[in-house]
Amino acid sequence: MSSIRHLGVALLAATLAGTSAAPAWAASRQELNRDGTRALKNLYASSDPARQLGKRATAVLVFPSILKAGFMFGGQIGEGVLLKQGKPVGYYNSVAGSYGLQAGIQTFGYALFFMNNGALSYLDKSEGFEVGVGPSVVVVDSGFGKSMTSTTLTQDVYAFIFNQQGLMAGMGIQGSKITKISK
Repeated sequence: MSSIRHLGVALLAATLAGTSAAPAWAASRQELNRDGTRALKNLYASSDPARQLGKRATAVLVFPSILKAGFMFGGQIGEGVLLKQGKPVGYYNSVAGSYGLQAGIQTFGYALFFMNNGALSYLDKSEGFEVGVGPSVVVVDSGFGKSMTSTTLTQDVYAFIFNQQGLMAGMGIQGSKITKISK
């Protein structure tokens, strides 16, 4: 099993190295600020629920470009910017690994809307925010967006996925971690 795992990691590394998705890799502070702000503006323009959440959120963590690739073993990586009242206040990376029936490569962006100070402070106190552990996270789809009211907004963090390109198919187990980085 160990040799299969090493083969999977090697295949993933080769796949990621052979792609041209430079935005998913080490962007400068200025690039992250520009790309994160632009991605959030585009999300607000295309999604009324996102715009509504943005008005109420304590902060928004925007990952403008995440690269995801895999064949049996998979991974994703990208960097993002934390915005408070539209101003950059921190930088983070997002890394995930997965195992299961999967194949392909894609890029996408996502934004996490932190709705209270408790959820936001957990991001920094936790030595890496693990999705599925800690504050509750709801991925917003069009059905939720149509029924969103002040009484249905009860979760700590809301997530929007946007700008999906490429093809990634399959099912499996995935873990994701968000960690603060220096820029």
